[in-house]
Amino acid sequence: MPEPASVHWLEGTPAALNGGVTWGVPWPRGAVPAGTTFGLRSADGTDVPVQSWTTATWPDGSVKWSAHAAAPATPEASYDVVPGAAPATPSRVVRVLHDGDGVVVTTGPLRAVLPGPGEVLVASLEREGRTVAVSGRLVGELAGDPDVPGPRTPMTGVVETLDVEQDGPVRAVVLLTGRYRTAGADAGTGERRELLPFRVRLSFHAGSEQVRVAHSFVWDADPASTFLAGLGLRFDVPLRAATHDRHVRLAGSAGGFLTEAVRGLTGLRRDPGEAVRAAQVAGRPTPPTAGWDPAVADRLHLVPEWNDWTLAQLSADGYTLRKRTRPGHGWVTVPAGTRATGYAYLGDTAGGLEIGLRDFWKLHPTQIDVRGAASDAGSLTMWLYSPEARPMDLRFYHDGLGQDTYAEQLEGLEITYEDYEPGFGDARGIARTHELVLRAAEATPPHAELAARAAASALPPVLTVAPGRIHAARVFGPWAPVDRSTPARAEIEDRLDFLVDHYRRQVEQRRWYGFWDYGDVMHAYDGDRHSWRYDVGGYAWDNSELSPDLWLWLSYLRSGRPETFRLAEALTRHTGEVDVYHAGPWAGLGTRHNVQHWGCSAKQLRISTAAYRRYLYHLTADERVGDLLEELAHAEQTLLVLDPTRKVRSDVYAPDPSATAVGLGTDYSALLATWLTQWERHGDAPAGRAARAKLEGTMTDIGNLPQGFLTGEALLDLATGRFDTSRDRIAVSHLSAVFGLVEMVAEVTDLLDVPGFEDAWLQYCRLYLASPDEQAAAVGRPLKGISLVQAHSRLAAWAAARTGDRELATRAWRAFFVDSGDQLNVNSLVRQETWDVTRVDGPEVLEPVDEAPYLSTNDAAQFGLAAIQNLALIGDALEDARAEIFGWSGHDRSRDS
Repeated sequence: MPEPASVHWLEGTPAALNGGVTWGVPWPRGAVPAGTTFGLRSADGTDVPVQSWTTATWPDGSVKWSAHAAAPATPEASYDVVPGAAPATPSRVVRVLHDGDGVVVTTGPLRAVLPGPGEVLVASLEREGRTVAVSGRLVGELAGDPDVPGPRTPMTGVVETLDVEQDGPVRAVVLLTGRYRTAGADAGTGERRELLPFRVRLSFHAGSEQVRVAHSFVWDADPASTFLAGLGLRFDVPLRAATHDRHVRLAGSAGGFLTEAVRGLTGLRRDPGEAVRAAQVAGRPTPPTAGWDPAVADRLHLVPEWNDWTLAQLSADGYTLRKRTRPGHGWVTVPAGTRATGYAYLGDTAGGLEIGLRDFWKLHPTQIDVRGAASDAGSLTMWLYSPEARPMDLRFYHDGLGQDTYAEQLEGLEITYEDYEPGFGDARGIARTHELVLRAAEATPPHAELAARAAASALPPVLTVAPGRIHAARVFGPWAPVDRSTPARAEIEDRLDFLVDHYRRQVEQRRWYGFWDYGDVMHAYDGDRHSWRYDVGGYAWDNSELSPDLWLWLSYLRSGRPETFRLAEALTRHTGEVDVYHAGPWAGLGTRHNVQHWGCSAKQLRISTAAYRRYLYHLTADERVGDLLEELAHAEQTLLVLDPTRKVRSDVYAPDPSATAVGLGTDYSALLATWLTQWERHGDAPAGRAARAKLEGTMTDIGNLPQGFLTGEALLDLATGRFDTSRDRIAVSHLSAVFGLVEMVAEVTDLLDVPGFEDAWLQYCRLYLASPDEQAAAVGRPLKGISLVQAHSRLAAWAAARTGDRELATRAWRAFFVDSGDQLNVNSLVRQETWDVTRVDGPEVLEPVDEAPYLSTNDAAQFGLAAIQNLALIGDALEDARAEIFGWSGHDRSRDS
């Protein structure tokens, strides 16, 4: 067995976990046999209860990625995952007991009743035998025309299926699926409706009184007539104590809370006594009223009882807070703030319910409602979409501008870079996931404990493996840990850090937040307006164009920087949900960059590709990301839906199951990612064997094509999963290798020895940056379409590393540093002598910003990938190559041009 794998907390040891934590560990090929058990030990050698499973295997069946779940009461700084050790069992295990169509989950302190099909997700939550919350349900509202105030139509989430995905002993996971149903006639259509299919995962951990909740839904309604006006999770909370012993806690922006009682005893004209006041402020039971100052006790009925509170976060920069005594009476404003953490408590001194929403202010508009706190049964609602916001409007943003024909649409592409087509800017099929936490409290929580749990809810702690340990397992293709051992290496590393840090600043300064927007970044910059081109066609939201996802994940793997992980995580969660269709005619396809994430008519596999999701899945064992990967299991079938090159084809073509055109670049890279992921996840099961067959078959066929990868496109028979190898042509695209092809080919060639395939790839890698004479000598004519030279330097680097060709390594570094491609696609970073940002403020900008107008996301992502992979593959040739290219070896960017 290999040595134990050490794991540590991404951002330092957390004060609280909000239940438990799951994470992944990679293992070298052949090191951990299938069926191996795993133990978990703290630094002092204490066995920690753990539950383990396999998320990926190597071709020989050994474990490639193991997943683990633990729920330590007091987190420690690090742990060792020990292969071959027997896992410790928790003293209070989590159990799932079937009860009719539902289940009862017990963790020790917590008992949760999940009734199954119907309008209730969670019938009750009990803490040590005391019911603290009941009737947990999904709620929502629909509006009519968002521009005209009108009645709202309430709706409720209706559970249709319940499945137990894990049943302990450390972690249990229950999946509930269903749809929202309107309570009556919809305000927009006049009909009772079912819409917005959802998946809710509830995760329970041994010994924990908390529940992790992941709510995912798919937008499947007509944006022209359906406008979401609210979406939330609501629980009723039994309240038994006197109203002065009932408490509301609402998190602010800096770790603090609004701490109030339903009937306040502080600030009165008469003093009930210091002990009474101190107890109420702390949330402890107050002394019996007989011991109070009679001036207060006898007049208690004259002190108002506050019934309702609302905290509304309608933007990334501010929340409002108000309360009232009863419906029908006026609201009283409470001091507001900026960015609420999104955590609340309602209950009395004998217990209640806590609820938190991750990224509360980042996913605005959000809201928390407390209602009925003065009654016997209050309610606590966490709104994922605030009913106080303007109704959600997903209609396309312009009227088409007369672009009714392909020719007119191609003209539009020439001016705004927007690939418009009538009916294609449709949001039906996109999705969004929210992560919440519930806690059954045994009493009103102390402030410090509440703050720790709120912090963990806002940014869930992550256990991770150090870069060197991940690299030693040889996963995720060519990359290597950060190395600043030479001046040239240090310069490149500094620039890689610059790019990540700049995008982190831009997310904040440009307020790239919001329900559908958070996680994505913009595509290109407008220096005249000192703004990203948020309103210019295809230059707005990036939608994974040229693989920023891969750049950020490889940047994290090699550096271990928590800031990079969080940037990559947010991007993956956004692009995998919002930029991809999960239902409808385009299910499985993603949408090219646009002003709206779903706006472009180019619906392609290059955006939905599993290549962008695998990192987060394996590092965290996140089931929702697993769903996204599984949706793509038969990605090749999506090629029958839509021809991605329909507007520019010179030939006559219609998708045909026996002859479907597959681009050997952007399409094939996505298919490789899908099939490899299926094979890794399912191993020797039927799904895994089928995926491996597709991999080996198509790799064999590419090796047999007369021009290999240079063919550009081949016909795939979906029944056999094989390419027609008779096509003999040369067609090269500058986009073929910049959507994951390099990364996926590097992985599959290390896993499978398929005759001819590696030769075909080596030919492509050698010839793309070869001289026209060399290209003509090899294939009869110079290649056309050569561009993105710096990006393609890593192809030459791969070939150089594979063959030991030092001259080719120098050519790769020359392409990286000089980039002599066409003027349209030269990486602007090559021409930039100094990389810096400029502060812009004053009357020219809405808000002060730091800009780097020479930078686009295409350039950042491809510079990052080329730098990372060149350093890993041909880093030993860097110093000599720089000296040969520039005639010097020092740090002087002014000479690089």
